[in-house]
This record gives sequence, C-alpha cells and structure tokens, in this order.
Amino acid sequence: MFELKPITPSGIAAALEKAERYRLLNDPFAAESICLDVLEVEPANQDALVALLLARTDQFATSHGAGDAAARGVLPRLTSEYDRAYYAGLIAERRGKVLLNAARPGSQAMAWHCFRDAMDAYEKAGAIRPAGNDEALLRWNTCARVLNAHPELAPAHPATFEPVLDD
Repeated sequence: MFELKPITPSGIAAALEKAERYRLLNDPFAAESICLDVLEVEPANQDALVALLLARTDQFATSHGAGDAAARGVLPRLTSEYDRAYYAGLIAERRGKVLLNAARPGSQAMAWHCFRDAMDAYEKAGAIRPAGNDEALLRWNTCARVLNAHPELAPAHPATFEPVLDD
C-alpha cells in the first residue's frame, strides 16, 4: 500500500481549480482524487464537497449503480439545506439520464422514477432557494422536458401475483 502525500492548506484553491479542469476534460476520477486530497486537509470544505459529488455523478455512465451511494454519501456533509436538496435532485437527474440511454429491461421505468425524484428534490430546493437563484427551477424544467419528450418513460406497474393452484 502506498501512503498518500498530503497537500498544503495554501494549495487548496489551486487544487480545486484543477479538479474543475479535470471534470471539464472528462476525467472525473482525477477530479475525485483531488477533492479527496482537499478534504483530508479541510474536511468541511463546501466547494470540495460539491466538486466531489459532481465528479462522482460524472462517473455514473461507467459505474453501474455503485456511484449513486458514493455521491449520496456526500449530501449530509453539505451545510446548506438548499444545497442538500438541489444536489439530491442533480444526483437523481444524472442517474435518470444514464438510465434513459440504457438498453436494459426496466431501465425506462427506473429512469422515470429518477426524473420524478429529481423533480421532487428540485421543488424542495426551489421553495427554499436564495433570492435570484433559479437553478432548481431550471433543472425541474429540464426534467419535465425530458419526460414530455419521452412518453415511453413511465412508472413501473406493480406486478400482480397470481398463485398457481393445483386442482
């Protein structure tokens, strides 16, 4: 096992800029690693926590569900109730987008539920949003447009169980 090298507190701002750059370069694993390094020095750094959450959601297309728990694990560490609601919506929305493009049985129903969960979270965030911040409303509208554009997405119908009886 290798022992990780700690970064300095004075390097945190530059590290967070680099994490954002790696996200833009579609290298979320590198961005996640940088965020973890920042959080070792400043465990409550809100910018690092948000960047970590986003880097983890960037990996949804390749992580097949495991990324959900890792991204959701960051939510309780966010200090703002608005941020917790907004980013819970973002996690659900991004999972829904991955499922929308999946060709697996049941993925359409799961996508529908993800988008509806996102919309619920965005409604909660929208109700407590800071003045002039319409991000949650914009994201809610995006989810609504996706669902409107994809009528094949629908909630799962509960299966009816009929026992087989022998005469």
